[in-house]
Amino acid sequence: MTDLVHRPTDDLVHGLEDAPAREPSVVGAKAAALARSRQARLPIVPGFALTTEVHRRFLAAGRTLPPEVAAGALDAWSRLTGGGSRRVIVRSSSTVEDVGASSMAGRFRSVLDVDGPDAFLSAVVDVLRSGDAVGTPGAPSPMGVLVQRHLRPAKAGVMFGVDPVTGDARRLVVEAVTGGPDKLVSGKVTAQHYVMTRHGRLLAIDHTPVHALRPVTHHQRLLGTTELVALARLAARTRSVFGSPQDVEWALEEDGRLVLLQSRPVTAVAPTATHGPVLGPGPLAETFPDPLSPLEADLWVQPLREGVCRALAETGAVAARRLRESPVVTTVGGRIAADLELFGYVHHRTAWTVIDPRPAFRSLGAAWRTGVLRAELPQRAAALTAETDAALSSVDLAGEDRALLAVADQGVELLARLHHDEVLTGTLLPPATSTAAALALHVYHDLATRPGPERTDLSALPTVGPGGPGGPGGPGGPGGLDGSADAVRRHPVLLCLVPPAVFAEQALPPPPATPPRGALEPLVPREALRLRIRWVQELTGRVCRELDRRLVERDVTPYAGAVSLLTLQELRTLVTTGAVPSGLHDRRAQELADALSPPLPAEFRLGAEGVVVPLARTGSRPGSGVAAGGGRGTGTVSHGSARRPPSPGDVLVVRDLEPGLAPYLPGLGGLVAETGSTLSHLAILAREYGVPTVVAVHDALRRFPEGTRLLVDGATGETRRLDASEDEDQEEES
Repeated sequence: MTDLVHRPTDDLVHGLEDAPAREPSVVGAKAAALARSRQARLPIVPGFALTTEVHRRFLAAGRTLPPEVAAGALDAWSRLTGGGSRRVIVRSSSTVEDVGASSMAGRFRSVLDVDGPDAFLSAVVDVLRSGDAVGTPGAPSPMGVLVQRHLRPAKAGVMFGVDPVTGDARRLVVEAVTGGPDKLVSGKVTAQHYVMTRHGRLLAIDHTPVHALRPVTHHQRLLGTTELVALARLAARTRSVFGSPQDVEWALEEDGRLVLLQSRPVTAVAPTATHGPVLGPGPLAETFPDPLSPLEADLWVQPLREGVCRALAETGAVAARRLRESPVVTTVGGRIAADLELFGYVHHRTAWTVIDPRPAFRSLGAAWRTGVLRAELPQRAAALTAETDAALSSVDLAGEDRALLAVADQGVELLARLHHDEVLTGTLLPPATSTAAALALHVYHDLATRPGPERTDLSALPTVGPGGPGGPGGPGGPGGLDGSADAVRRHPVLLCLVPPAVFAEQALPPPPATPPRGALEPLVPREALRLRIRWVQELTGRVCRELDRRLVERDVTPYAGAVSLLTLQELRTLVTTGAVPSGLHDRRAQELADALSPPLPAEFRLGAEGVVVPLARTGSRPGSGVAAGGGRGTGTVSHGSARRPPSPGDVLVVRDLEPGLAPYLPGLGGLVAETGSTLSHLAILAREYGVPTVVAVHDALRRFPEGTRLLVDGATGETRRLDASEDEDQEEES
């Protein structure tokens, strides 16, 4: 290409064969990648790049091309096009696009089929101005401009060097269309989708395995075996040149020559699940439905885990090694999760488990131990219940800071013991005939329906805290459980109706119109223990609220509620030394992100860096579209567009994945498109922003009208209405 592009004496223009063109800071990431590709003898289209210095001068001249820039650009254009006999494509090459952290796919301007010098200079200005959308106000990110000969390929498409949805590095994903790749990456057409091995062996077409394809489908293939093998070789070569799997745009010319149009790192790849335990909220979500702060996790989840582990170890129901390797109970993004396999919610039976004699011997030992425990448990539970009541009745929230810390520590220790016995009683003793929650509803209904002056004013009941320090409790109720409603102080059983929280408001549900059916009976040991667990949780939360109030008054912490961002050990250090941990602002941001996150999937594993990898549930119906990643979310359907943008939290349902919607992706609850590709620009950006995305959903605009509450699962492709009746849901489920 040396004879095609003028080598300038300044730093405005570089041919793709020039060494400076391999530097992203000089020509931008896209042009630099092509220059490196040319150096590695990969097949690229001839071209040149206007440098970031051109962009700087463009901005300094009031967003116009200075004469020396226009002259240099026209000279290079003339040499590339043979004096204007060929058309060109003018593309952005920003320093912040096509990098490992983010592709910035579709965020900048590209102008196709440019003919003539005036159109060329106009296209350059358009591309440079598109850089205003990225960067800080008044300081757009530096940008180069890539100019190449315009191709009219027979076929084109994109290729991922790793499956971007499943994260499987053993697979290549190719999408192909007739003509150029612009309609594919813009999401305007639905491409033919191929999955193959890294050596080019075809595995599936349009999500149908090869062995299940009809003969007619093979005849309708856009890409033959030779072309797929050539693409696989290109994927291997780009991986070798750039050191990681690449997102490649490619084209096949009429003579069959394969050309590399663009290569950039694969971004937003779905994590690959480990072979760890299957996790899920399970029944624990009923106790902790909302994300927990670090302090709440230490106060309540850590003793829950300890109590469960001790109970399972005592009964011998689970192998010691299995117990050691399990998280048992943990938090993911602040949300509670349990080992579902350990608790028996998921069963995986292999040939080895059938012949392994150890579980049988362990069961014999467990049977003997549980027989002894079963006889002892009622008395043990009664003694622990009485001990808990006595401890709660002796609490004084007016003590010194260190005394309050001791109360919190004692509460955590007591919770572990309560959880231990609660697990055992729930497993070994007869099931409950009356629950603490039923008792609470009876009390609540009675308070709401008493006649005349005896009726409790429920206007104060919806808020149960936070409150100030309380005095001793009445008979049968824990001390220190003062709330903003007198009824809760006098009837602490009502706490069963609200989840524990240190600072968040705990809203009671509306009082029941009728009391629960059945006569009230004495609580069985498990329910008595569960009620005490809730009381101790409330006590430890109120201790921390009181400490927080004192720390704010003494200007030790910057604002009310800051202690919720600390671990229990950090709170101890803060109270005793006054040293405030660093990074509270970042922790607050993470807490807000956790609060806005969707609930955890019913079943999942943890991938790299603790990322949630949803699992398809056995027997579940397939999704209605093609899963494009981004996780799982819900929201209200909006048929928005770039001219009528959706609101934050909406699930955006569109016909096409138009790039103009990119600025509105952050904050969306989901994205559903009738057409498009998992590899289109908007789908890539949606995955990067963590927006659950499903594409190729037939008739989505009609099936999901505006205002519909919709669930979108970017891992399985499921889209399901949430606001219809059960029968309607079954009709709409994919």
